[in-house]
Amino acid sequence: MSTNDSLIVNEARRIMKICNACRYCEGFCAMFPAMEKRRSFSTGDLEYLANLCHNCTSCFHSCQYAPPQEFDLNNPRTMAELRVETYQKYVWPGVFAGVFQKNGTFVSLITLISTLIVLCITLLVKGKKVVFTTYSGPDSFYNVISYESMVLLMVAIFLFVTVALWISLFRFARGTGWNIRQLFDPELMWQATMDVVTLRYLGGFGDGCNNENEVFSNLRRWMHQAVFFGFMLCVISTTVAAIYDHIFHLPAPYGYLSIPVVTGTIGGIGIMIGTAGLLFLKVLRDKRPFSERLLGMDVAFSMLLFMTSASGLLLLALRETSIMGLLLAVHVGLVVSFFLVLPFSKFVHGIYRFAALVRYADEDKIENPFND
Repeated sequence: MSTNDSLIVNEARRIMKICNACRYCEGFCAMFPAMEKRRSFSTGDLEYLANLCHNCTSCFHSCQYAPPQEFDLNNPRTMAELRVETYQKYVWPGVFAGVFQKNGTFVSLITLISTLIVLCITLLVKGKKVVFTTYSGPDSFYNVISYESMVLLMVAIFLFVTVALWISLFRFARGTGWNIRQLFDPELMWQATMDVVTLRYLGGFGDGCNNENEVFSNLRRWMHQAVFFGFMLCVISTTVAAIYDHIFHLPAPYGYLSIPVVTGTIGGIGIMIGTAGLLFLKVLRDKRPFSERLLGMDVAFSMLLFMTSASGLLLLALRETSIMGLLLAVHVGLVVSFFLVLPFSKFVHGIYRFAALVRYADEDKIENPFND
């Protein structure tokens, strides 16, 4: 045990030493084959393994040393808590490290404050008459919130978030002893991307992961995929809308059968189904392999995703009514909140996990150079 490491790091090291001797769970996810390549575990190794863990809890339900056995191995909970320590350790700006301690409260406050600010500024600048007037046709959204205001606000936030996430990722790479240039290797990127798209490591032995008990289920995988593909469809919707506006000079809002509206609608519904499903599964889950103190982080970010999608769909449905302006201000406020919290919320697990999967693909390639 190292006196310089946290209690969670030392507990993760103890568990990995025992697991490395047992190796019963090597088929469940990428973490165990990566563990087997090591005979000792530095803090960086453990942080890498923690972010490679997909928290499927299959190892807990299969483990002969899980509590109440005296070895008391609870790998999923320990790795989840260690992941949060890495978020705190590598976040940029560092002043935000503390927000991961009470992340649910932080995300909720940012959501409330951002939404109220956008709503109040819109009402003060435009006035009730403009906000609650019925509009239709091109440029109707911009009667309430100007195009320039939307673009400047979102570009500024996007630049900040991009810089914050990249610096955090560089810190994570340096701290875990990883060559971040692997992120630019097309073969490794492709393998990691396929692992993400298929959620390969939420698959157990092919029958899914565990939630309520030792029974395998694919529900969690499907709900995650609904969120992921829903989000990607929303990105496509926004991108196509930008092309329509800037290249073809066709301002929003667009027709119900247009590409931006169709992809955005399907994406929003997918996000709502996925987040609602994941929240429902959290209610049913076996509490033992999960860290209850991290529940707020999961719930707050899922709820923000759900509300952002729901407000967008509601705005679409009521865009030619007198409450369009109010709904637009609320939706923009929620979108601003969503992007502001990205570097300081559960979202970062996707960034670090993707990096860990790229590293794993490289380690596997080195060990098995003739693999397809």
